[in-house]
Amino acid sequence: MPGFDVTHPNIKDRVIAKSHLAFSFLTHMPIVPGHTLICPIRCVDTCEELTIEEWKEVLDLKYLVCKALKNAFNSEGFNFAWNIGENAGKTVPHFHLHVVPRKLGDTGILQYEPRVFLYRPGSRAISPSEELRQTAELIRCSL
Repeated sequence: MPGFDVTHPNIKDRVIAKSHLAFSFLTHMPIVPGHTLICPIRCVDTCEELTIEEWKEVLDLKYLVCKALKNAFNSEGFNFAWNIGENAGKTVPHFHLHVVPRKLGDTGILQYEPRVFLYRPGSRAISPSEELRQTAELIRCSL
């Protein structure tokens, strides 16, 4: 399976911020609105393969994204995670840091069911991809 490509049509509309060596974008299966991934532009499988410069830019984007998520969603806290290895749940061979904005009463990690969140039953005015595009725009405006 290939890594994340910032120019790919399925990703570019979900990009929040980009630096010289890293970028952030909304995941297509969010735990809560604003669930963002941050990864280096260069495709590496694990964090141990990152250069110091790439690590710095990933962490700089983490700071920027968290500030924007606080502004956009009134986030009161965050979960950060990365998965190393298939047994840990990793499905894409491109290192990425999950940033999950949290606030009182959200769905929580233990009650998370991505299909229920992404494909809510009943009539919807917008498609999941349009919802993600609009969420990305909201966060970009909060940078």
